[in-house]
Amino acid sequence: MARWRDGRGELVVGGQDGLRVPLEIATSYRARTKGLLGRDSVEGALLLSPANSIHTFRMRLPIDVAYLDHRLTVIAVRTMPPNRLGLPRPRSRHVLEAEAGAMEGWGVRVGVGVEVRGESMPRDR
Repeated sequence: MARWRDGRGELVVGGQDGLRVPLEIATSYRARTKGLLGRDSVEGALLLSPANSIHTFRMRLPIDVAYLDHRLTVIAVRTMPPNRLGLPRPRSRHVLEAEAGAMEGWGVRVGVGVEVRGESMPRDR
């Protein structure tokens, strides 16, 4: 399974020449716990790893949530308003979060594979 460090990178949707989206990577307990709390907007997406569920308690904005398996293939996409608890997805290993409506525009949907590139590359695979 991929392991990243907290930091910044790039989400690639739709293959090697696909759409590139700015990405924040949260892998430490502290970074995953903070997530998008207290933000009024999101530039790009946030990757939580490892993760198989999320909540939107104390969030200020609705978000899109994509659950990814160990191969970074999207297994579910949901839009969640603030103050909700998402059900755990047993096959999920990572979760992507973005502003509500963004993922549809990026082409993130069930069955699509994504790639993570940039400063926080996997230490092992």
